[in-house]
Amino acid sequence: MGRAVAIVLKGYPRLSETFIANEIRALEIRGLNIHIISLRHPTDRDMHPVHREIEAPVLYLPEYLYQEPMRVLRGWRKARKKPGYGAALKCFLGDLWRDRTPNRVRRFGQALVLAHELPNGIDTIHAHFMHTPASVARYAAMITGLAWSASAHAKDIWLTPDRELTEKIDDCAWLTTCSVAARDRLVSLASDPEKIALTYHGLDPKRFPAESSHRPGMNMRDGADPADPLRILAVGRTVEKKGLNVLLDALALLPPTLHWRLEHVGGGMLLDKLRRQADAAGISDRVIWHGAMSQDMVIERYRDADLFVLPSRVADDGDRDGLPNVLMEAQSQGLACIASNVSAVSELIEDGRTGLLVAPDDAAALAGMIGELAADPARRKGLGRAGAAKVRAEFSFEDGIESLAGRFGIASQIEGEAQCVSHSTHR
Repeated sequence: MGRAVAIVLKGYPRLSETFIANEIRALEIRGLNIHIISLRHPTDRDMHPVHREIEAPVLYLPEYLYQEPMRVLRGWRKARKKPGYGAALKCFLGDLWRDRTPNRVRRFGQALVLAHELPNGIDTIHAHFMHTPASVARYAAMITGLAWSASAHAKDIWLTPDRELTEKIDDCAWLTTCSVAARDRLVSLASDPEKIALTYHGLDPKRFPAESSHRPGMNMRDGADPADPLRILAVGRTVEKKGLNVLLDALALLPPTLHWRLEHVGGGMLLDKLRRQADAAGISDRVIWHGAMSQDMVIERYRDADLFVLPSRVADDGDRDGLPNVLMEAQSQGLACIASNVSAVSELIEDGRTGLLVAPDDAAALAGMIGELAADPARRKGLGRAGAAKVRAEFSFEDGIESLAGRFGIASQIEGEAQCVSHSTHR
């Protein structure tokens, strides 16, 4: 079966983590034997096509320990007999002293179950996100004596305490992250910076084929026709860091002569609050809240839009985006983008060339940019084409997967093809 890895996720499947699902499927195709470990059961009603393609079995750990006490007890009885249990317990107690929360206890309980129920033949444990999943992976790896690795993304980088990040970086075999901004922060905390690699998620061209020049969104809408308004799209969870409240404020500032319609895709806990804000601003009749959608449906929305807007911001608790995958998705379809200049967004969007950047929390400036691009369809088209070209040239999905395949110890696709050619020519 080749190399086998247990990949620890906070929840599976999740519509908001398409990039993880695409990565898992691509590594499967390259021969990695994957077992998915999920800390939570799914809450989304739908799934992406890629989730149906993934062959990996899924092990759901107890979401709350009190719900499956006997399973946790069996895990503890088996785990305490393993040589690494003492070190894991000491590590957990040190973490608990600094973080005296039920969440911390749950992480250790889940790790006990994982250490007991880990499928035979697993070579390593890998965690997506450096907060909860990495804690469970770390404790379980200590107990079982396996190596562990991780991928860091956004919230986990900025909200996990520095000391905990340093300890996890020092303890893991390797760590990958998806932006220069994130890598720089992690390197500043690492005893061994060489452990940390930059691996952009990239976009799979098979799942996001280049946009057609004949798509409806490529017409010349300029907001002058009330029967055919400018179509603005925003995709992202309704959480504070996405800045959707700023977008609504900006839209409310647009002149009445500019006709527009906003479509939002994504779930989240602030949806009702945003609906009330739109209603109070008198623009609710122009806003469509789709909720979460599968990837194929989201692609249709990209192709039907004139302009993509993501006004990300730094939340009050310090949370922020990394390099939002939805920006790459929108650009891959030739869609002009306006985004806030926070975190790693400028690594993708070059202001004035591949899109427009606005200062976070500046609704007036955002309204001005929307108005400018609404009135200039030709400029939108140029920005969209330049953005699509940058995504294709600099954010290669295949390059990222090849890098990960090497770290997991499986032959790269390129090497495999070269070996096949070599064997065939020497027959």
